[in-house]
Amino acid sequence: MAKQSKRIAELSKLVDREKLYDVDEAFNLVKQTAKAKFDETVEVAVRLGVDPKKQDQQVRGAVVLPHGTGKTARVLVFAKGDKAKEAADAGADYVGEEDLIQKVSQGWFDFDVVVATPDMMAAVSRLGRILGPRGLMPNPKTGTVTFEIARAVNEIKAGKIEYRLDKAGIIHCPIGKASFEVEQLAGNFRTLVDALQKAKPSGAKGVYVRGITVTSTMGPGIRVNPQRVSVAE
Repeated sequence: MAKQSKRIAELSKLVDREKLYDVDEAFNLVKQTAKAKFDETVEVAVRLGVDPKKQDQQVRGAVVLPHGTGKTARVLVFAKGDKAKEAADAGADYVGEEDLIQKVSQGWFDFDVVVATPDMMAAVSRLGRILGPRGLMPNPKTGTVTFEIARAVNEIKAGKIEYRLDKAGIIHCPIGKASFEVEQLAGNFRTLVDALQKAKPSGAKGVYVRGITVTSTMGPGIRVNPQRVSVAE
C-alpha cells in the first residue's frame, strides 16, 4: 500500500471515512481540502449495481452540466460542405475531412471532443483503434454523431460531459473546479446523478446507485449519501 504524503494525511483528518455526507456538506469539504497551488478539478465516482460484462447493462451517455466544467473543450468536427461551415460558425476549433483524418492518424491530439456527421463515419471509422482507447470516438449515444452540428458544438462548449461505465462498474466524471461555489458544484452533481438514474438499464437488479465519492484532484475522497441526492433539493 502506497504511503500517504504528509499533506494528504493532514487533509484526510478533516474527513470522516465512515460517514456518508449530505451533498452540500460534501462539497464544502471538497473546497476545504483542495489546497493545491492550482484550481483543482472536482470529480465524482459513482459505483453502480450493474454487471459491466453484460451488454444489456452498459451505461453510457452525455449530459450538459448547468454550470459548466470550468474548462472550455476543444472540439474537432469531421464534416463537409454546409455542415463544415455550420460547425465553424458554431465555434468548433477544428473542422475538416480527409485532411484531419490523416493528421489524427499521424498522432495529432490537440482536441478534447470529436464530433462527426453520419456521412463521415465510414471514413472516421479508420481512426477507431486510435480514438477508441482514448474515449474520443464519435458515438450516437453521446450525441457526437449527428447532423445537428451547431447544437452539438454549442452543448459541448457549454459544459456537456460524457459518462461511461468502466470495467469495475464505476462512472468517473469531472463536474467543475474547486473555485466553483458549493451551489454550482451541487447543481452539476445532481444533474449528473439524475442523468445516470434515467440511464438505468432494464436488466439492472437490486440497488442501482451503490456508492458515490467526490474528490478534488489532490484531495481525499469524500463519500456522499446516495439516499440524500435529489435534483429537487
